[in-house]
Amino acid sequence: MNALLNNLSRIGAATSLAVLLSANLARCQNGKDDGGTVLKLVAEVPLPGPAVRFDYQSLDAKNGRLYIAHMNADQLVVFDTEKRQVVANLDGFKRVHGVIAVPEIGRVFASATGDHEMKAVDMSTLKIIGQAGPISYPDGLAYSPSTKRVFVSDERGGVDAVVDAQTSNLLTSIPLRGGAGNTVYDAGSGHILVAVHGANELVSIDPAAMKVIGRFKLPGIENPHGIALDEAHRLAFIAGEENHSLGVFDLNTMKLLAVHQVGDDPDVLAFDPGLGRLYVSAESGTVTVLQESGRDVKTLGQFHMPHAHTVSVDPGNHLVYFPLENVNGKPVLRIMSAR
Repeated sequence: MNALLNNLSRIGAATSLAVLLSANLARCQNGKDDGGTVLKLVAEVPLPGPAVRFDYQSLDAKNGRLYIAHMNADQLVVFDTEKRQVVANLDGFKRVHGVIAVPEIGRVFASATGDHEMKAVDMSTLKIIGQAGPISYPDGLAYSPSTKRVFVSDERGGVDAVVDAQTSNLLTSIPLRGGAGNTVYDAGSGHILVAVHGANELVSIDPAAMKVIGRFKLPGIENPHGIALDEAHRLAFIAGEENHSLGVFDLNTMKLLAVHQVGDDPDVLAFDPGLGRLYVSAESGTVTVLQESGRDVKTLGQFHMPHAHTVSVDPGNHLVYFPLENVNGKPVLRIMSAR
């Protein structure tokens, strides 16, 4: 099935592809929502708050905590991954989208989009200790350790905002020539990478100079948004939310290598380097699991979970986390493992 989808995408048979995708999703929805042969259910843990939308997550593997943006509840959930229980549910994060844990400086940063700010949280006290703004529509976050700066996707402002991680001062805003999708730090180059809507580019930023140093076209990727990196093999995986696409990008040559089809409106990506597995969650609730193969990926499976548009993975034990906004009227954290 997946090989056929890839072949159809290459020859541009859009109508046939849409029919096959619809049929495949229907089969998934009629079956068990457990990931079939690629994932198995480990646990489902109740989450606090109303049954409303979640967004990004950030795993602090060192301290065994998962930070989850409960966007439409205006809360940041702190989950203990070893005890498998919620240890705190933090208020004060209006329409929280992005979150990133930085254990080396003892802070968590979250984008409170409704307040047009990035907020800094002390990991020990779980108190808000700083805020930076105004930022028009703060979304994804990345941390540059060499400069101790946080880079914030301003999706509607068309810039990447730069914040001093220690003082929470807004330093500058870097024009991108399009809407900012996800922002990530590439340890291999020491640069910040941003997916840019409209321009359909991957932009590289020097975090010290706070300037764009490269713009790279992404043919076949419409409105690039989510990014995950395989830093060891110098690959970036980039999701095109407008045309349910996934690009495989070479970070050595800075060129797009391949384009694959995933679920409609892909949002959050997570990569497990130990297994070479990529998880792509979509706003449509479709989860696509892909296996790295050389300088490309192949689809292992695709299944449906309601509202499963956000995913994170623990590379140490290969557990995969899906915060689901509404399971029998309650939000839950579905924990799965690779088969």
